[in-house]
Amino acid sequence: MPGQFLMNGTIMRKRFPTDNNPRLINSFYTEDVLKVAPGLLGKYLSVRQNDGTVLRYMITETEAYRGSDDKACHASKGETARNRVMFGRGGLVYVYFIYGMYWMLNVVTGKEQDPQAVLIRGVEGFAGPGKLTRALRIDGSFYGEDLVSSDRIWIEEGLKNFRFRSLPRVGIDYAGEPWISMPWRFVIDRKD
Repeated sequence: MPGQFLMNGTIMRKRFPTDNNPRLINSFYTEDVLKVAPGLLGKYLSVRQNDGTVLRYMITETEAYRGSDDKACHASKGETARNRVMFGRGGLVYVYFIYGMYWMLNVVTGKEQDPQAVLIRGVEGFAGPGKLTRALRIDGSFYGEDLVSSDRIWIEEGLKNFRFRSLPRVGIDYAGEPWISMPWRFVIDRKD
C-alpha cells in the first residue's frame, strides 16, 4: 500500500494532513491512573518525525504512579519545576531525564491537582522506557504536549483482544513497602 514501509517488523504509515486519526479523547485520560495504565495497553503511540513520517508502535507495557500518597510517584514530595505538568489535567505529556542519558515518557492522568501519571515502559519492538524514547526521538521538548491536540505525539485506538498481567513496579526500592509490591505494572501477556 502506498505510504507504508517496514521498520523493525512493524508496518509504519506515513500520515497525510487529511488522515482521520482515531485518537484517544480527553475523557480517557482524565480517569484514575489505575484505569488508564492498563487501558493504554494495545493502543498505538504515534510520534511525528522531523521529516513528516509518523512512527506508530503498539504499547505493550505501562506502569502507574498514583499521586502524592504513592511514595514512588514524583509528586509524593509536592509540586516542583520538574513534575509541575503532573498537577495539570490528564492527557499531557510528562518527560524527564534520568541517569544523564534517558528520557522517560509519561502520560498524565486524572483531574487537575491530583498528580498521577503512567510511565510507558515498552512498545512493540522496544522493551524499556529509555530504548523506546530513543527509537521514537522523544526528548525534553515534548514536555507538556497535549496528546489530544498535538501534531507531534498522540495515542490512537488499537488492539482490543488481548490478555495482560499485573506485576510489581520496577526500580522503586527507594519507596519502601507497600509501594514496592503494588501490582501497578501492566504487561500484555498474549494477543488473542
